[in-house]
Amino acid sequence: MAFFLETLLGGLMSGMLYSLVALGFVLIFKASGVFNFAQGAMVLFAALAMARFSEWIPGWMGMENLFVANLLAFTVAVAIMFVVAWLIERLALRYLVNQEGATLLMATLGIAYVLDGIGQTIFGSDIYKIDVGMPKEPVMMLESVFDGGILINKEDFIAALIAALLVISLSIFFQKTATGRALRAVADDHQAAQSIGIPLDRIWVIVWCVAGITALVAGIIWGSKLGVQFSLSTIALRALPVVILGGLTSVPGAIIGGLIIGVGEKLSEVYLGPYVGGGIEIWFAYMLALVFLLFRPQGLFGEKIIDRV
Repeated sequence: MAFFLETLLGGLMSGMLYSLVALGFVLIFKASGVFNFAQGAMVLFAALAMARFSEWIPGWMGMENLFVANLLAFTVAVAIMFVVAWLIERLALRYLVNQEGATLLMATLGIAYVLDGIGQTIFGSDIYKIDVGMPKEPVMMLESVFDGGILINKEDFIAALIAALLVISLSIFFQKTATGRALRAVADDHQAAQSIGIPLDRIWVIVWCVAGITALVAGIIWGSKLGVQFSLSTIALRALPVVILGGLTSVPGAIIGGLIIGVGEKLSEVYLGPYVGGGIEIWFAYMLALVFLLFRPQGLFGEKIIDRV
């Protein structure tokens, strides 16, 4: 039982991180109706900014306090992601209002390549570390309940807690605020939203800023665990099954989908892996997503599209 709970908790913590990345996809899709292929590049760009400025700021200011240096680096990285969001709206999105979805999708592909190139030019292409002070050693818990206790990684636990708090905050933002309702209105119909006075340019800047902050938090967490390298942009591929499972238009769906994928990967690897030769954790999520695409393409919480003729 203890081993099962340990595996389950590990899956839940991984699932929250998947949800955090998937949330970026959902935010952009809700505001523009297009799948944002630049989300992985945004995670990488934000992580590079955080990693490099956390190195540069102590040298520039003669600072030895790690917490203050990281706080300043985080502030600068947030400002950079705000500028990126403003430039994306100013240089690309405002010229693509009411265009076909394929046009917007290709625009996000171009944005991804631009961010990759600029990131490599400004910040370099080496492997960088992000040290935000999260403890990396595991800890034994519930030793009085289970024989031997449950082994929990402190870094994974703190990262999952941060991801959960951000996800909950964004869910409240979308459901309870006027700006969140305006975002949903823009996603439903650009022209109708404009006709009732919703400023499309401002809404797109806001949603890309929020997606940028989400990408920054995800980049810091994954960069702290794995190091900041250009393969980090592929982490968005791990979130694709999450948005397929939960639904592209649902913030709660991104949360539930991430938890299901995270738990499913861990449990299938432990309990089914020995029977199929191992490695099931790599492809389990994609097989589950394929099943949903065949039988429920809108996902668990997505809106079902009904065409009337």
